[in-house]
Amino acid sequence: MTAVRLDPERTYAERRAAREAEHASTDERHRRVGLWRLACLGAAGALAAGAIGGAGYSAWWVAAPLPVLFWLGVRLDRLENERSKLARAIAFYERGQARLRDAWMGAGDGGSDLGNPAHLYAADLDLFGPGSLFERLSRARTDRGRATLAGWLLRPAPPEVVARRQEAVGELARNPDLREDLAVVGDETRAAVDADVLRDWAAAAPAFPAAAARWPAWMGSCAGALALAAGVAYALAAGRSLALSPAAQSLIGWYFVGAVVAVAVVTRRTAPRVRRVFAGVSAAARDVALVGSLLARLESERFRAPHLVALRAALDTGGEAPSRQVRRLTRLMDHVDSRHNAFARLFGFFLLWDVHLAHAVERWRLACGPSLAAWLDAAGEMEALSSLAAYRFECPGHAWPELREGPAHLVADALAHPLLPAGAVVNDVRLGDGPRVLVLSGSNMSGKSTLLRAVGVTAVLAQAGAPVRARRLRMSPLAVGASVRILDSLQGGSSRFHAEITRLHAILERASNARAEEGNPPVLFLIDECLHGTNSHDRLVGARAVVTGLADRGAVGVVTTHDLALTRIAEALGPRAANVHFRDHLVAGRLRFDYTLRPGVVTEGNALALMREVGFDV
Repeated sequence: MTAVRLDPERTYAERRAAREAEHASTDERHRRVGLWRLACLGAAGALAAGAIGGAGYSAWWVAAPLPVLFWLGVRLDRLENERSKLARAIAFYERGQARLRDAWMGAGDGGSDLGNPAHLYAADLDLFGPGSLFERLSRARTDRGRATLAGWLLRPAPPEVVARRQEAVGELARNPDLREDLAVVGDETRAAVDADVLRDWAAAAPAFPAAAARWPAWMGSCAGALALAAGVAYALAAGRSLALSPAAQSLIGWYFVGAVVAVAVVTRRTAPRVRRVFAGVSAAARDVALVGSLLARLESERFRAPHLVALRAALDTGGEAPSRQVRRLTRLMDHVDSRHNAFARLFGFFLLWDVHLAHAVERWRLACGPSLAAWLDAAGEMEALSSLAAYRFECPGHAWPELREGPAHLVADALAHPLLPAGAVVNDVRLGDGPRVLVLSGSNMSGKSTLLRAVGVTAVLAQAGAPVRARRLRMSPLAVGASVRILDSLQGGSSRFHAEITRLHAILERASNARAEEGNPPVLFLIDECLHGTNSHDRLVGARAVVTGLADRGAVGVVTTHDLALTRIAEALGPRAANVHFRDHLVAGRLRFDYTLRPGVVTEGNALALMREVGFDV
């Protein structure tokens, strides 16, 4: 795939400077329009004072500045919206520059609510939470976009899907205008639309039995409108401002009472259905405004990558554009929210406003509701692709992985963890192309766990459709299983050792299923300090059984240890395994690590040296 040629640092700096200049210009126009509006208000006040003081001109002249005031108010609102949008664009590029400086951790959305402690690798590989892979990747502003990206990280895609995503990500990476627009449309809020609730709402039975049910509401509204007029006429007649005969006044009064009773009856009979409609739309479609803005931007774009073309085609319904239909729903939601103010309560009762509004919501739901979930899915997938595209744009030196069906393998040249800062040490890793298992020995802090996570995160990114931090990566589809960050659980009554063997058994079961069922990818296992919570003899026997069992089931992987006895596992597996190690050395009494992977077994440890370094007398 063609590499991205734009320089991210220069592009972000230039675009940020352009938005800052536009923001300054808009701010100045906003200030001038505000001054003109203030001047018009002053003129209106002076005209009013003159009319009241008997200046000799009609009081109607006070209304002369009102159209100008209205136009300036509209102009002021537009400038304020433009200024806010430019401020969001500036912040967008500031965050991009921070990521290029490796200063992004803790400043974005870590997706802590998206993780699952029981997942076979999410917590071990730091996929979610502060400083996580999700925080580095995500630019999503809708919950559907966040969930889509998280799903890609948690569930590997087959090679054909990965290939389609790579092509789409590559095209979006070369389109900074679209990525900026997707990041700044709407306001700063995040749309928390629940797609499952939305689907249930769209599939629910109609709240009103038939269109004929609207006629009582229309008749009640007409009666109520006449009742309002009758009430005004009665009040004017009672105040001697309107000449009516006693009989006419009595007739108007009785009509007012009868109409109020009729309206109250219709309101009472329809109230349960009306409440159900409002409760359903409030739960399902509360935050759809941002989705509408995203759809409007996507509707104006034309793509080349087949996956993007298909996503864009999903928005073409043959009728009104999805963004307009979502905007209609947004307006209905505004009316639903405003029906509790005093004015709406007074006149809404006579005009049966709640009933008509409920009918309007129902008509929208029956006509557009089934499509809304699909529109939301399309917008969410575009956000996920845009997130990966931003990562691709900001890391032009990362490689596109080559994902092919075949025997289990992962072969990486110059691999490093994607969350490490620039200049991190790179290593070659070969699994399946030669030994299937690497037994990685080394002293404390030498980089063993980091390499495990680097291999795991690389496999996750590759099967999500993202580039990887390597010069080259070839791999088959692999199901990652990791035992790196295993903790005990006081609430669950589980010791650290029990939690570890439970995880190892789950990984072994996954490997068994992959071997037994066609279509399931082999396992890539990553085990840190295998069974270190037990005695040396049991640990060696148990670790050998675990690793041998995984290798016998077609899995590939890495197991680390600082217990040199466990390096004999490689001898037991013969050519299917190899020992590799990290080493350290003392420089002027201080430990130094080069994080370079070497063949063979480490020959010495550093525990005593580390203890001396922190002050122990050993």
